[in-house]
This record gives sequence, structure tokens and C-alpha cells, in this order.
Amino acid sequence: MNTSIMSQRYEFVLLAQQRGVCFQALCRRFGVSRKTGYKWKRRFVASGRAGLADRSRRPHGSPRLSSRQVTADVLALRQANPAWGGRKLRRRLQDLKQAAPSASTCTAILRRADLLVKDRPAVRPWQRFQRAQPNELWQMDFKGHFATQAGPRCHPLTVLDDHSRFNLVLAASADQTGRTVREALLPAFRTYGLPEAILCDNGAPWGQGDPVCPYTSLTIWLMQLGVRVLHGRPYHPQTQGKDERFHRTLHLELLSRHTWSDLAHCAQEFPRYRLRYNCERPHDALGGDTPVIHYQPSPRSLPPHLPQIEYPANYLIKIVPAAGDFVFKGQSWYIGRAFAELPVGLRPSPQADGQWEVFFSHHLIGQINLSGPPSPKHTHHSIYPQNPT
Repeated sequence: MNTSIMSQRYEFVLLAQQRGVCFQALCRRFGVSRKTGYKWKRRFVASGRAGLADRSRRPHGSPRLSSRQVTADVLALRQANPAWGGRKLRRRLQDLKQAAPSASTCTAILRRADLLVKDRPAVRPWQRFQRAQPNELWQMDFKGHFATQAGPRCHPLTVLDDHSRFNLVLAASADQTGRTVREALLPAFRTYGLPEAILCDNGAPWGQGDPVCPYTSLTIWLMQLGVRVLHGRPYHPQTQGKDERFHRTLHLELLSRHTWSDLAHCAQEFPRYRLRYNCERPHDALGGDTPVIHYQPSPRSLPPHLPQIEYPANYLIKIVPAAGDFVFKGQSWYIGRAFAELPVGLRPSPQADGQWEVFFSHHLIGQINLSGPPSPKHTHHSIYPQNPT
């Protein structure tokens, strides 16, 4: 039959009203059950031809549907934090002592409001490793720089505590020099104390200052403060995975949502986001807690002055010349220009004869091997057979 469904129904109810028509046979001819036939007949009597149109199957009431106030609260929080999903929204509502539906209900509210991104392919989660206590390790790196409308580029410097994910530094830097990093670290050290170690990559300003020496003036300053400097494997950003993940969050929730006028604009907005990230934003890796819940300042305070470099009495002390090398046992040993005018300590290695260990403060930085055949005069040797980090 080429007629429309509405036409068939209309014809059906008109025929069903005729005197002497067998209703059961008529239903069989039109391919409907007696129950459906009576339904169309009742609807036609009640509403005329318009009653024959299909009606929505949506229930008249839904007692389990979220209230308008809960829906409004979820959508308002989502509007203020466009990158948050159902879990973060639920946890933040709980922290604010507001009615908090389940995470799946929050997600359903976002879906009904068409606020969900397209489904992403399933990815196997990374196995997480973290230090046992706050301040055992900080991760430090520069986020990719970006242009401002005024011209100067912004180089965000970030420092994250490995245990708690607490963001200690979020600085709108004008460059990536050691001096800039030092100026950004000093306020953090004064407020939160000194960590045991800081993990960096191998780029400037904490690496590659010298093709032979792996240390820079910045890392030497940190070692003088008693902070060990660690370097990740080259071309292996997963070593600093927590800070890299923070960079992704920073771009998604802050950097991509502003048109940055100048560095002053960045310096104004960065602290606001840092407070929100540390104290308001639920963190999935912390079970929905905020980082501030898991962080506490270091018991090691920043000293008012750099500690004096001292060595035990049995150490042989050498002051490094400006060229970065010193003479020992008639041979020239290169340690790096970053140590110029600073004292280093030498002691015989307890592990092998003919070898000496080279210390800066209490950090072992290299070795001298005298067990081989003597070298010609004016030959320069390196104390770094491999990266000591």
C-alpha cells in the first residue's frame, strides 16, 4: 500500500465505525492487533484526526530525575570550569556542602545539555609512581611559551610536588634563563621550605650549559642549598610525567581560554588559577582530593645566606680556576666553568686504587682515574666519564 500511516489509520477508524463491520477481521486486514485497533478508535473519538499521530513514549513523570536546582548547580559549576567532568563536579559540590548527585548523574546532566566532548578512544592508564612524602621530590620545567598581544612571549615556569601534585610555582616568565628560575624559586623556598631533590630535564637552564660538564650555575646554587638535582632520561618526558600532565591541564583550563594581552595579564591570572588548582579542583589521581590536602611545607627552611662550603680534614681542596680545570698529580682535569672560583674536595676512592672522588659540598660529582698510563703534557681530562645524575 502506498498510502501513509496516518491515512491508513484514518481509513481504519472510519471503517471501524460502520455498522455491521467485523472489527476483528478489519484489524487483521490492516495488520494491527485488536488492542491497537481499539486504541486508535478511542483516540479518534477523543481528538479527531489529530489523535492518530504518534505520541512521545517519554514518561509523564520521572521521580528519579534530578531536581532543577541540582541541575542548575551542576551546569553553573561546569560553566565556571569547562574542562571538568562528572567526577570532579560531584566532588567539588560535596566540598561546597551542596547537593551532589552521583558522577554518572552529573555526566548525564552534561549530556542532556550537550556539553560533552566526543567520546575518546580508550587508553590504557599509566602506572603511577609517586614519592612517599611531600618535598621528597619536586618536578620543574617550562611550559611551551606563547605570544602575547603586546609582543613579548610568556614562558610559564612550573614546579610540582611529586607526592601531592601541589603546584608550588606557576610563574609568568619573560625568558628561560637560570636567573629567572632562581628568582621564581626563592619565594617558593621561603614559603614552603627546601625539597630534598628537584627533577629537571636536560635542557637549559638546568642542563646543557657545557658540552662536557652537566652542571650549570643554577644547579650549583641548588646543590649549595642542599638540594639534589636530578635529570630525566634524554627524549623521555615520561620521567616528569606529573609536571607534563599539569602542563596539559594548564593549557586546557587556563592558557587556551584567554587572549593574553601582556606578561602583566599573565602574572595576574596565573596566581588565581594556581589557587583554584591547589585548593578547589578535585584531582583524580588523589581520589578526588585537592592537592593541598596531601601537601605540607618542608621542615628545611631557606637559610638567609648560602652555607659555607666545607670539607672534612682528609679531603684535598682545589679552587677551580675561571677556565674550569685544575691540576692534580701533574695532569689537568676539567670540571666545568660553572664551578669557577668555587672549592671542590678530592678524596681517594674507597672502591678502587688509583681513583679519586670529586665532591662539591657533599655531592659526588665525578671521579679521577690515575690507574692508566700517564698522558702527554697539556692533555685535558674530564672528571665526567658519564652523567653523574
